[in-house]
Amino acid sequence: MADDYYREALRLGQREYNACIAKGKSPFLPVLDDFLPSEKASAGADLGLVSVPAEFIVGTKTRGRVNAFAPNFMPLLEEDSEFAFKWKRLSEAHLTEGIRDPIKVYEYMNRYYVEEGNKRASVLKFFGALNIPAYVTRIMPEKTDDEDVEIYYEFVSFYKYSKINFIEFSKKGCYQELLKALGKENDELWTEDERREFSAVYYYFRQAYYRNGGDKLASTVGDAMLSYIKVYGYEELKDSETETIRKNLSKMWEDVRLQQDEAPIELRPNPPEDKRPGMFSWLFDVAAPLSVQVAFLYDGSPERSGWVNEHEDGRLHVQRVFNEKIQTTPYMNVMDGDPAEVIKQAINDGNKIIFTTSPRLFQASLRAAVERPDILIMNCSLNKPHRYIRTYYTRMYEAKFILGAIAGSLTESGKLGYVCDYPIFGQIAGINAFALGAQMTCPKAKVYLEWAGVKGANLAAQSLLDKGIQIISSHDTTRFLEDDRSTYGLSQIHADEAKLIANTVWKWGIYYEKILRRVLSGSFRDDYESSSKALNYYWGLSAGVVDIEYAEDLPRPLRRLGDILKNSIIRELCYPFPAPLKLQDGTTVGSGERLRLKDIVAMDYLVENVEGEIPRYEELSEMGKATVDASGVEPASEDV
Repeated sequence: MADDYYREALRLGQREYNACIAKGKSPFLPVLDDFLPSEKASAGADLGLVSVPAEFIVGTKTRGRVNAFAPNFMPLLEEDSEFAFKWKRLSEAHLTEGIRDPIKVYEYMNRYYVEEGNKRASVLKFFGALNIPAYVTRIMPEKTDDEDVEIYYEFVSFYKYSKINFIEFSKKGCYQELLKALGKENDELWTEDERREFSAVYYYFRQAYYRNGGDKLASTVGDAMLSYIKVYGYEELKDSETETIRKNLSKMWEDVRLQQDEAPIELRPNPPEDKRPGMFSWLFDVAAPLSVQVAFLYDGSPERSGWVNEHEDGRLHVQRVFNEKIQTTPYMNVMDGDPAEVIKQAINDGNKIIFTTSPRLFQASLRAAVERPDILIMNCSLNKPHRYIRTYYTRMYEAKFILGAIAGSLTESGKLGYVCDYPIFGQIAGINAFALGAQMTCPKAKVYLEWAGVKGANLAAQSLLDKGIQIISSHDTTRFLEDDRSTYGLSQIHADEAKLIANTVWKWGIYYEKILRRVLSGSFRDDYESSSKALNYYWGLSAGVVDIEYAEDLPRPLRRLGDILKNSIIRELCYPFPAPLKLQDGTTVGSGERLRLKDIVAMDYLVENVEGEIPRYEELSEMGKATVDASGVEPASEDV
């Protein structure tokens, strides 16, 4: 029996050897000492006895036995060799009593190189062991801005508290996202039961993933598992059998495949011209009624939330514009219950198009989009890498740049204030754009930043007033009764009186009208078919979905300044973010003439003339945490 096992292992090794030769690769195991100085290894950290993922054991520490194994750790030496005899004895021991002695390995970048126990590793891999006990010495790479190194340091931080070493990701930020999805803090120690449970869930998922063809993708099992959790949730994944997971994966496979793309998002900065008239062929069948039902889901009510009020105005606008062609229905206070159930109800009510108007509704929207591909579901958020749902948002930073220029021309002290709600996509770009606009008209301008999501809007504004700052940019919405907000827009505050100077305007009615016209003409289908990425519509001044309103008594020269800048931005003669940008710490970002759109979206820094900082997650209000959880930073590319 042992002879047969060795022959099969030898055959696997020879096949791997020949495949590597054909591809021009080394047909032997990689050697850690060949690419890492020995003094680095001697400075490694002892992790003790660890259960090591067998698939991550990829090489040897020294060259001593390198020619005995193919890169898959299968043997290459002939059957009558002493090596083969020892390998066979180990295989017999494994089958009768188990291999008890741990191997000794060095870990570098979450890959393991064997110092003692190469044959034990080979035998255990041959028999399909998922994990191999090993004494591990970890060697840390030098910190650089290389993405692989940055991801590895995120892994080390994750491992410190979880002791989970088998899940890995191909993009930055994913370990943090996973912890949030599991409801765990960064520095929260995992219990042994939690580790065992997560391990079982992971390997069930891994099995389903490979059955669907995941081994042919460049992304990792972890990438796919995180995508799955974002759709179905961890609790449901825990309770699912492998076959259920496999079927659900099949439904969202385009999303899974998308994760292997370095830039899975395509930002559409402007609505393209409609290329053809048409019927509702993509979304509706021949028997569909002429009146199309469209649902608008809100996480609050117009009476209490300015954000909801403005989207509701947008719904009423499209109802008036399309008249009998479209029937719209609002669903209020969706977050008071289960958003997924409200979406199901909207679908059962006959709605074929559903707009979910808050980032907090994204996960429920995504799951519904996966389960019901016949329904068009769009979520109002930014930079989401999911193929089955499209997102939409406005480039409000363009208008904020203009407000900053007006504010800079009015200030005598050079001190300006800015109150921002939450550090989410789009908001930090707005802060920086305002600061750069102010710097353009007042080179000495400093923008002092406070966060409503930490202190509350009124206390944040009061902090600025206490610094002697009278010109403050606050929230864009005029009606926001859920908090203590008393000012909005760009205002000049004297004593207890706030005088509005100018305000940015969200024109959601225009936005929804343009989207629905593209849907009804069939052009929306062209958008989907013309790209393999997740589509994020990120429209601005040029699309007419953002604007500025001036106070009636604003001096005419300042109105003219605002109009000149607006027209220059629309015609791409003026860029709010020229490159390179100088940051608070003195470093610069960007090259060429201007910052790329994907870099503007993903801003997580402040420019040099901003005084203040981005708040830590734990400083935020509960609403702030929920909103930030729904708007994580992920890579994007733009179609420009």
